[in-house]
Order: sequence, then C-alpha cells, then structure tokens
Amino acid sequence: MFGFHYRLERKTIGLVLGIIGVASIGGLVEIAPLFTIHQTVEDAPDMRVYTPLELAGRNIYIREGCYACHSQMIRTLRDEVERYGPYSLAVESKYDHPMLWGSKRTGPDLARLGEKYSDEWHVAHMINPRDVVPESVMPGYAFLQRTELRTDDLGKHLRAQRAVGVPYTDDMIANAAADAYGQAAPDSPAAEGVAKRYGKATTVRAFDGKPNNLTEMDALVAYLQILGRLTDAAHKPAVTAEKKP
Repeated sequence: MFGFHYRLERKTIGLVLGIIGVASIGGLVEIAPLFTIHQTVEDAPDMRVYTPLELAGRNIYIREGCYACHSQMIRTLRDEVERYGPYSLAVESKYDHPMLWGSKRTGPDLARLGEKYSDEWHVAHMINPRDVVPESVMPGYAFLQRTELRTDDLGKHLRAQRAVGVPYTDDMIANAAADAYGQAAPDSPAAEGVAKRYGKATTVRAFDGKPNNLTEMDALVAYLQILGRLTDAAHKPAVTAEKKP
C-alpha cells in the first residue's frame, strides 16, 4: 500500500488525478443531499419573515459576535431537548442568511429563547448580565440603549435578503424604516403598518421601555424575543404513517 503511494507521488499526472478523485468523492457526499432538499426540509405554511426591526437586531447580534458564544440549534439528544425545548428543524432557519446554528456554547443555546423572559429582563441582562445571572461571564452591552438605531438603510437590507430567497415584498422594502419605528412604538400610527404587512400576531411594543426613542437595544431585544417563534412547526406533534390493514 505504501509502495503504491510512494510510486504515485513520483508521477505528477497520476497524483493530480488521484487528488481530484478523492476530492470528488467528498464533494459528492456534500452536494448529493441538496438534490433532495425539498423532500427533507419540513413544510411550514405559517412561517413568517423577520420584521425590519428584528432583522436589524439580528445584524447587531452578528456584529457584536454573540454567535461565538451562543448556538441556535438544539440537537435531538434527550438532555438538550429537556433543557432547551423541542429540537431544531431545518425549516426554522429557512430565512436565516447566514445561519447561526453554531457549536460553541459558552452561554446557553438561544433557539427557543423567544418570550421566555420579559423585555425588562433582557434589557437588564444586556446592561449588566451579573444583575440577573450572577455566574455569567458575558460582557455588558449598555451602550446599545444609548445608541440610536440606523433605519435609513433597512430597505437595502430587506432587498438583499430578497435576493437570496426571503419573500419580502416591494411594500415591505419601501416601508422598512417606518415599520422598524412602528414596531417599537405601539401608540404611533406606524404601528398599524407593521401588523398589516407582517401579520396581526407580530409583537408591537416598546422593547427597551422607551417608545419614543428607537435604539439598538430595541432591535436586539425584538430579535431575541422572536427566536424560535417564526413558525410553530417544532411544537406540532409528529405525523405518523397510518398502519395498512
């Protein structure tokens, strides 16, 4: 075996062909499942897209490197399901570009974090994590509450997401900035537009407790509160095949 390998190394063309052959096998193993992806990904008719505010929060989550310490994929292992909730389904990441599954857990998995804690808890946790989780090693992000959220480019973010398959409409893109403000200002006229474009079940409230001031804290908390709630597919009972008579 080793003799054959040594002889192959002396022949450039043979070695190149061997490398191509081995690489092709690895590529085939990774690419072949993509041809059946429509059969393997679950169907979720109730799946909704991120609102502009939630998408902005997701961008902040990525910008601050939160994904480096928190995963967003619950495995099918019993201890993970008992701790975090139903295991993650592929369809739940349908509109995530890029996906944030991860494998590093300095902090807990966040796939089912949505509405587990109050907005006030999240704000306090972001300002000083030790105030609510004494053993936390997470850094504080108090500056988010002092930083005004940029909204003038949100339409471009939605348009970029549409280019990779997220079904944002022209109306959603044109009203992205107004909808971001409206979702965090429930008493404003803009709030009605959010419900109209994203559904009546969309959460509209002052996430950081200050309805007249749209901040990055609003966006991040809005995103955290929707994690695991874009669809109820994972909470529905599994469909079992009927027994043949």
